[in-house]
Amino acid sequence: MVAIRLTWDEDADRSLGLPVYASAGAAGADLRANFPDRGSVVLEPGARALVPTGLRMAIPDGYEVQIRPRSGLALKHGITLPNTPGTIDSDYRGPLGVIVMNAGQDAFEIAHGDRIAQMIVAPVLRAEFELVETLDDTVRGAGGFGSTGVSG
Repeated sequence: MVAIRLTWDEDADRSLGLPVYASAGAAGADLRANFPDRGSVVLEPGARALVPTGLRMAIPDGYEVQIRPRSGLALKHGITLPNTPGTIDSDYRGPLGVIVMNAGQDAFEIAHGDRIAQMIVAPVLRAEFELVETLDDTVRGAGGFGSTGVSG
């Protein structure tokens, strides 16, 4: 188990609690909107906003936290995260905000305390980059988008 250390922003509503896994098998812990004024924000279709969580975190070296959309919000309302998955690096100590976007057709209100995203803790592998003259051949080769065929 990896320990993620959290602290509250000065004006955060601590009664909302820390991120929590909604079920025993959940990979992501839910993050809540934590508006300093305890208010809300209305996202018109196509709009996006930075929603505060009231938290800051210390992630151990060798790990990252990924921020991902909640599937229910995406399906029912078109609410997503435009930079998904968002990555929080182990050396970042600033406020944790979530960029939320309304890809739906109706305005959507995000109220104080609403579950807005989920966070996944993941290991980070660092690569060594090596410049070579040529790359090895594969069956796929340089085939890009759609090059592996149509399913079904």
